[in-house]
Amino acid sequence: MATIFTKIANGEIPSYKVAENDEFYAFLDISPLAQGHTLVIPKHVEDDYIFHLDPQTYDGLWTFARKVAAALKAAVPCKRVGVAVLGMEVPHTHIHLVPLQTEGDLDFRKERPVFTPEQQALTAAAILKEYEKL
Repeated sequence: MATIFTKIANGEIPSYKVAENDEFYAFLDISPLAQGHTLVIPKHVEDDYIFHLDPQTYDGLWTFARKVAAALKAAVPCKRVGVAVLGMEVPHTHIHLVPLQTEGDLDFRKERPVFTPEQQALTAAAILKEYEKL
C-alpha cells in the first residue's frame, strides 16, 4: 500500500511543491516548525529508515536536499537551514529542512505556527523559483 508521501509525490494528494526531479520530491510540511519547513523524499522508495536506502538513492536524496536547502535559504530569510531525519510519523524516508534563526527552532516539541493556504502557496512558489535558478 502506498504511503501518504508516495500519494503526495504522485499528485494523488495535494501539496505545496517546492522542487521535483525524476527521483525526488520536496514539499512544505503541513505542520511546520517555521515558515518554509520542507520535507524531501525519494519518490520510488517507501522504506521508513534512511539507512536502508541503496547507496544511489541515499546519495541522490542528499544531493537533492542540498539544492533544495540552498533554494529555501534564498527564499526564506534565516541564518541557516537545519536538517533532521526522524522518520517516526510516516513510514517513508524523509528529510526535514527547517529555516532557523536559533538552534531552538528545530525543536519538534514546540508549538507550531499556523500559516494560511495563501501564505503556504506564496512560500512554496518563492522556494520553487529559487530552485529553478540553481
